[in-house]
Amino acid sequence: MGLDGKVVVVTGGTRGVGAGTAKAFAAADADVVVCARRPPEVPLSGAEFRPLDLRDPAAVRSFFADLPRLDVLVNNAGGTPYRRLTDADAERHARVIELNLVAPLTASLAAYEHLRRVRGSVVMIGSVSGGRPSPGSAAYGAAKAGLESLARSMAVEWAPEVRVNTLVVGMVRTEQSHLHYGGEDGITGVSRTVPLGRLAEPADVGAAAVFLASDAAAYISGASLLVHGGGERPAFLDAATVNKEA
Repeated sequence: MGLDGKVVVVTGGTRGVGAGTAKAFAAADADVVVCARRPPEVPLSGAEFRPLDLRDPAAVRSFFADLPRLDVLVNNAGGTPYRRLTDADAERHARVIELNLVAPLTASLAAYEHLRRVRGSVVMIGSVSGGRPSPGSAAYGAAKAGLESLARSMAVEWAPEVRVNTLVVGMVRTEQSHLHYGGEDGITGVSRTVPLGRLAEPADVGAAAVFLASDAAAYISGASLLVHGGGERPAFLDAATVNKEA
């Protein structure tokens, strides 16, 4: 799925899923630009870094206005620490929603004219947290649910010039996995809850993003592609005292 010469912007593309996605597009021969507040600790081969605070709408608009061309926007920047609702005020939770929902909207609007001219596409990096209860990251889950809804509406409003899709991503092994799952024992234990027996690697998400941006997905828009290793085994199966697998 070559993307030779296509210009791709990956927001938050300096580490984790973003870096894996940037590497996947570079491997597909795209010209990749990653943007974040801070440069990557390890330079990304095949990608150009440009500083950008995605929570600054004026800076976002200026960033995209300065691009000579844009074919694909990957709205990846986001995330949240573990924080129960009553452990912070509404304003702090609102900042999580700002980063994970408002910032992708701002970037998409700023990129629209570029994408319309070349019949490009937007790939939203969503999360399974948007489709199930997310205790400890409720604001994040709400933002990701909103992001998926936004993408579906955007796909209708911007058709046929711009395709918009969402990757609904499950648990991924990144530099920060220990913050969510603990050490290797925790990661191993969590991996056993995934039907495919492991956490995703950033490259898995990157490969799916390249597919959605490629001509192979030319008739796919408004879709939500699950990248979660089969999801989660229903808890009642393990709690039940009958019908156990050998």
